[in-house]
Order: sequence, then structure tokens, then C-alpha cells
Amino acid sequence: MTSTTLDRRVSRILGQLRGIQKMVAEERNQVEILQQISAIKKAINGLSKEIVLQYFEKKVPEEKKKEVETVIQRIIDL
Repeated sequence: MTSTTLDRRVSRILGQLRGIQKMVAEERNQVEILQQISAIKKAINGLSKEIVLQYFEKKVPEEKKKEVETVIQRIIDL
């Protein structure tokens, strides 16, 4: 994943945050706001995973990549 792709993910998350800010200002239903917060958490977790995977893609020998990816996924899922 390139930095451009990461930039798009970050921009999407920022847009979601602005949406929540607007929902709060408009005193929208709390359940709807919480649903959006949940979506943002998932988006941030996905972004975190991609950043870590990019790092290890550069640093881990090819024969160890699958094992490392499995460990990373377990950590992210905690």
C-alpha cells in the first residue's frame, strides 16, 4: 500500500470525524452517532494494520512474512 493510499484512508477518517462533529452539533440520535464512532474505530484499526504491514514488508525476510502477518493480525484483533 502506498502513502497515497494511506493518505486517502486518513482523509476518509477525517471526513467521518467531521460528520460526527456535525451530528453532535445537530443533536442527532446517539445510536446513530455511536454507529459512526464504531465505523471510525474499524477504519483506524485497518489503517494501523496497513501501516504495520508496510513496515514489516520492508523489514521481514520473505520466508517469515506469513508468520509475522498472522501475529500482527492477532495483536490488532485484541
